[in-house]
Amino acid sequence: MEEAELKALEKEVKKRKRIATELASEVHDLVEDTLWTDYEQLPAKAEQVYQACLAWAEAKSRLPA
Repeated sequence: MEEAELKALEKEVKKRKRIATELASEVHDLVEDTLWTDYEQLPAKAEQVYQACLAWAEAKSRLPA
């Protein structure tokens, strides 16, 4: 893998990790602040976090060991 490709992949991994972290933060805020009124949003939010984590793991798996 060329250096430019590696840097692009590392950037993608960081981006996907940031997105997953932001979504997890939304779940945290929902649970901490509005659980009793917005609990119905939890399954959809959890699915978004799960999908973001899968995307991060897939990108990370393409990095050389």
